[in-house]
Amino acid sequence: MKDEYIIALAGNPNTGKSTVFNAFTGLNQHTGNWSGKTVVNAEGFFKADGISFKMVDLPGVYSLLSDIAEEHAAKEFICSKQADIVLVVADATCLERNLNLCIQTADLADNVILCLNLMDEAKKREIFIDTNMLSKLLGISVIETCARSGEGIDEIKHEMVNIINGEKKCVPIKTNLIGMSFEESCIETLKRAKNIADAVVSNGKAKDFQSMADSIVLSKKFGIPIMLLLLGLIFWITIVGANYPSSLLMNMFAATNEMLKELLENTPYWVSGILVDGMFKTASWVVAVMLPPMAIFFPLFTFLEDVGFLPRIAFNLDGLFKRADAHGKQVLTMMMGFGCNAAGVTSARIIETPRERIIAILTNNFVPCNGRFPTIILLVSVFIARGTSSSVMAGAMVLLLIIISVGITLICSKILSKTILKGVPSSFVLELPPYRRPQILQILVHSMLDRTLFVLGRAVTVAVPAGAVIWIMQNVVFGGSSLLLNFSRFLEPLGLIMGMNGMILAAFILGIPANEIVLPILLMYYSNGTALTDISSNAEIFRIFTQNGWTMVTAICVTMFSLNHFPCATTLMTIKKETGSTKWTLIAFALPTIVGIVICIIINLIAHIMGMVL
Repeated sequence: MKDEYIIALAGNPNTGKSTVFNAFTGLNQHTGNWSGKTVVNAEGFFKADGISFKMVDLPGVYSLLSDIAEEHAAKEFICSKQADIVLVVADATCLERNLNLCIQTADLADNVILCLNLMDEAKKREIFIDTNMLSKLLGISVIETCARSGEGIDEIKHEMVNIINGEKKCVPIKTNLIGMSFEESCIETLKRAKNIADAVVSNGKAKDFQSMADSIVLSKKFGIPIMLLLLGLIFWITIVGANYPSSLLMNMFAATNEMLKELLENTPYWVSGILVDGMFKTASWVVAVMLPPMAIFFPLFTFLEDVGFLPRIAFNLDGLFKRADAHGKQVLTMMMGFGCNAAGVTSARIIETPRERIIAILTNNFVPCNGRFPTIILLVSVFIARGTSSSVMAGAMVLLLIIISVGITLICSKILSKTILKGVPSSFVLELPPYRRPQILQILVHSMLDRTLFVLGRAVTVAVPAGAVIWIMQNVVFGGSSLLLNFSRFLEPLGLIMGMNGMILAAFILGIPANEIVLPILLMYYSNGTALTDISSNAEIFRIFTQNGWTMVTAICVTMFSLNHFPCATTLMTIKKETGSTKWTLIAFALPTIVGIVICIIINLIAHIMGMVL
């Protein structure tokens, strides 16, 4: 008896494999990379009948026969015989397509269990599967599950224990693929999968809710308008809902600020300045300004992801990326970029060709990430939605900015594919998951822990030392002026041409560690000597900005430059790691920055021509 038995978890994407993994391991898991590879893996631990198991979550793949990094890593692990049991997760609503991987796995491993997941969805669609017949045709155990509710998980654990104890013997029916060519093996598994599916699957409904919904959501006439309306609604709810909690947090931090001032009143000026006016004030601004919109936006965005709508947005945009001579999977990396550009860069691994992968990496920063969304929403709220009657317009403006970011991504992808990264786009199959009932509690936990608090924690971690640096730069005098003022004066000519000023550019540069701290840096500089209690609402923020020379043109230029400027330090390090190239990292830094500078100069020039106030 071993101290620990290894379970390999395999399956196609969108089969609920991650949900199965979580159902077995709970929070007892960690992620990393395969040794010597850039392919991500996750490991988790659980016990059953006193036996310890380690579950290794293999990359989601459709086949084990190609040389794609993810598929090669999964095949290599299964062939290594490290796993005592391979658990293959299949989507019960589309069994034929999923059986392909199961057949290939059974050909390579001895102990295989088929987890027939999403049985609740199959029953709703009146899809019936003869699991006993399926088990006989495959020569392995087949267990029905609904991992979202935990149904069937205990049965799989029991089957694993029986196999480990020798009470159950697996005899997978082999196809002998090893001696075949790539084409022959693909044809063999596909023909066998079709025959098995035809024998065990019966359909009761010709047309169900899924297909009826997709006929509307994925239609050329309604697909994109529905997408825009939903995103616009999310932005409107975020803008309207963030105002009150933001003001509440500002007032709470204002009271704390006064208490800290009193506690440190007998200390040297620089101690109070660095700790309170620098570190605390900057960190409190990050929390007060960034937390409310993130706490509203991310659960709503996760809701769309959970019900299965985000992949359909990717489907609707796939044709546009093909016209830009980019890989269709770039849509998926872009969607990941809305959460975090570093994650978007990492997800470019799903693109097989190096040329198209580099295009996806270089253009990922054009979509606003977690750190830039709150900044954009705040600027729009302050300068456009100062009254609740303007909130609809503000939501529409944020949506317009997202459309612009996608448009810039497409244009730059096209330019790159016609210049330094010439080539013809390759095709791919985009699998759409079924619509699912949202799990509200899981959405709230996932969006708050994995997104909101993660981003906020990173921002605060960066904001605290950044606040100290900014205060020091603001109070250390050199040549009759502070270091920060000297730095901003150096940037002033470029800032004015871009419709901004040197101080705003300085904030962007000092905000390289994290995009979240750009506005807090500016607000801390502008409110120098002002108690935090005087800045307790969007109206007060508007007053501070306008008193320091901001106009509507300034706000527009700052928003556009926030949308288009150099990646944060984390994203740059990720790009260097993924590409292994300093050249591509520098291009990734320069490309969005040049685009942002050009756009701001054009906006400022148009404003001059139209006689707008600067």
